[in-house]
Amino acid sequence: MSDTDGSRVMVELLAKSLTKKSVVGVDGVDFGTVHNLTLNTTSGKLNDLVVDPSARIKSRSLDFETDENGRLLVPVDRIRVVKDTIVVDY
Repeated sequence: MSDTDGSRVMVELLAKSLTKKSVVGVDGVDFGTVHNLTLNTTSGKLNDLVVDPSARIKSRSLDFETDENGRLLVPVDRIRVVKDTIVVDY
């Protein structure tokens, strides 16, 4: 198995383990749930969590880009804690 194949397998495992996890802000506001991940296919580095936004967070003005389906693209450098719930700084 090449390094690229190994990285891809690790990313797939990470994506499966994070999908459907709750995402909240540092202040406890419900952001929604993880839908998917984006990564740099050359380096294998994780770029963003793709989050299905909650109804409450859709009405807020946030400093996150969105995808073509309105999902939030949360950069990995904004993630603060990953346990049962993912906490992000915004």
